[in-house]
Amino acid sequence: MDEKNILSQLEELARSLDIEVRYEQIKKEGTFYAGGLCQLKGEDILIVNSKATVSDQIQALAGALKSFNLSQVYMRPALREFLLKYTG
Repeated sequence: MDEKNILSQLEELARSLDIEVRYEQIKKEGTFYAGGLCQLKGEDILIVNSKATVSDQIQALAGALKSFNLSQVYMRPALREFLLKYTG
């Protein structure tokens, strides 16, 4: 599976969990930040740095999504395997 496909499937998985994914430019002096999960008014929002590489965006999404119980969520087998192996 190529990176663009992984990213697309991770975005789809987030939406199926009612997590809003936002791509925004994140400015943080001194260090690079690819993104992360937050709650705003009780809603889960995953903010991803729009200036990050696709690989870094995948890491931000995968890291956030692994914090959820995904055992009962349908996803393509290749994506489930990717998340099981992801150690980010």
